[in-house]
Amino acid sequence: MTAMGVREIREVGAAAFAWLSAHRGDFALGEEALTADGHVDATWKPLGELAQTCTSVRAYTPPSDPLYACASDLLRFAWQQTGRGELLLRLQRLEPFATYPLEIYSVFAAAGLRHPGYEAAAATTARTRGWRLTEQEPTRRLGLLRAERRSGIHRPEQAAQALRRTWLGGLPEPWTFERASGYALTHVVFHLTDWGRTPAGVPADLAAYLAHWLPPWLDTCLDAGMWDLSCELLIVAASLPDPPDPAALQDAWTRIARAQHDSGALPEQAPQDAAGADEEPDFLRCYHSTLMAAFAAAQTVNRLTGEHDGTGGDGRGPHLDGIHNRYGGQGVPG
Repeated sequence: MTAMGVREIREVGAAAFAWLSAHRGDFALGEEALTADGHVDATWKPLGELAQTCTSVRAYTPPSDPLYACASDLLRFAWQQTGRGELLLRLQRLEPFATYPLEIYSVFAAAGLRHPGYEAAAATTARTRGWRLTEQEPTRRLGLLRAERRSGIHRPEQAAQALRRTWLGGLPEPWTFERASGYALTHVVFHLTDWGRTPAGVPADLAAYLAHWLPPWLDTCLDAGMWDLSCELLIVAASLPDPPDPAALQDAWTRIARAQHDSGALPEQAPQDAAGADEEPDFLRCYHSTLMAAFAAAQTVNRLTGEHDGTGGDGRGPHLDGIHNRYGGQGVPG
């Protein structure tokens, strides 16, 4: 890829971070975050995904890069929103068998931000049969096992068992790919590679399968204007053992850049009519895709240029899965 191509990808990531910084107040937790019937998708989910993206970008960006400082600032903001972990402890007591508090906490733990009281409470719950027997989709299970390890919880269940029960792990017919399976496969790769830090974590058969079929799937999503999923697939492309094809990535990033608003926001989905193309979507319809654009840009640039080793300066990596379902299930892609 030419230097101009790399520079354009950097610009997409920088613009996305400018929007995220300008909208940090929209990620703040409200009073309903600690109510049993609170709307998780509008409170904890955005905050957790902000933390995950910032942790990821720190891992793939040299400390000298201004984006590293921006990501660090937003990560501190997210941690402060949790009361430096105290609100997660209260949430654990409110909903002891919900998995999303642990999934969120594991993001901060990966960045070295820990709360011993929360970890002790979560470990107690994790020893119960009720916790171990919670029914979940395989992709979610794979993510929860990693979240447990991040948080100091260890149990005999092996991730390899969960992997082969996922859509991607079964090497399905490629024509069965659609939106739900697309998000599922991206998260399988996120968990296997520790969000791209360890490409060798993808088994050889899965790596070969993805090397063959990921390009047409990405092209299909771009044609459909599915910008959010396209960015997640770009993260996967930069997480595989073999380097991604520069020409294919350049075309994909050109289309992502065209879809990005001047403010830096990236819509989840292209509008159905041309009249709405210039209107910036509301926060809930663009925050996640903007986060994924920032993450994908940092990881793609790092993989193409080899500028950083992925340790983020602190030797730790990111983690977060979807958190839509309080007690199990697939969850919303994170």
